[in-house]
Amino acid sequence: MNTITSKERYTEKTTLTKLPIMRMTGKIILYVLAIFIIFGPLSSLFIWSFAEEWFYPNPFPTDWGLSYWKRALEGNMVQAFGLSFGIAIIVTILALVLTVPLAYLIARNRLPLKYIILIIFLLPQAFPQLPVFTNTMRLMYQWDLVGTISGLTLIHLVGALVFSVWTLVSVFQSIAIPLEEASYMLGAGKVYTFFHIVLPMALPGIIAAALLVFLYSLDEFTGSLLIGAPFQITMPVFMYNASTGYEMQIASVTAVLLMIPGIILLLLLQKFMKSEYLSAFGRV
Repeated sequence: MNTITSKERYTEKTTLTKLPIMRMTGKIILYVLAIFIIFGPLSSLFIWSFAEEWFYPNPFPTDWGLSYWKRALEGNMVQAFGLSFGIAIIVTILALVLTVPLAYLIARNRLPLKYIILIIFLLPQAFPQLPVFTNTMRLMYQWDLVGTISGLTLIHLVGALVFSVWTLVSVFQSIAIPLEEASYMLGAGKVYTFFHIVLPMALPGIIAAALLVFLYSLDEFTGSLLIGAPFQITMPVFMYNASTGYEMQIASVTAVLLMIPGIILLLLLQKFMKSEYLSAFGRV
């Protein structure tokens, strides 16, 4: 008959006590590493934006100040900031107007070409953006749209429609069909059911799609550079021009101003993007 000594009981009890502490320590280490990996590179942007003088081998700036913030806010950056936000708003509205009814039709009807339609909307993101936008630029030169706000809006829509269509299809697929059938049985028509039953239920998903489109348009660079510059300068293009001119402080200020609305909108996106939308994503 085996007997457990007091020493063995003590060792087992000590081991069980240490396990939660070891797990907690491991989680803390992982969190610290994640924070360092995510916010480490971003911290240099904040440092550069307030650096008046920073030369190697100094680990931190030798002179701090707000002069570059003042220069950036008094220069052309304000105009670029307003242009980026204005185009992002226009692109978001147009994308929703075009894709909400289309996504509903794809989600609710057995269209013979629904797979082809979705693939067509996915094609701009399936290939490298540079050749796609270069070929588009050639067409826009023929239509005199290069260097115009209309041209920028159209080139942003090329990618924005992808996010909008695929997100909204999954949103409408997550809404139970019997709810619409119940509305029909009570005498409501399809138009009334769509606007009074389907749209209110799909509103969080529509807001999530709008935030995705807005973020895409706000940060779009390749098309903005090829189609808009040098006459229409958006914030990403302004930041690129500043960085290529070795104006690190101005580029950092621009990056910080672009990053702040992005973080806010991503937090809002997390609130409106539901798990059932993600489970239906890509299912047609």
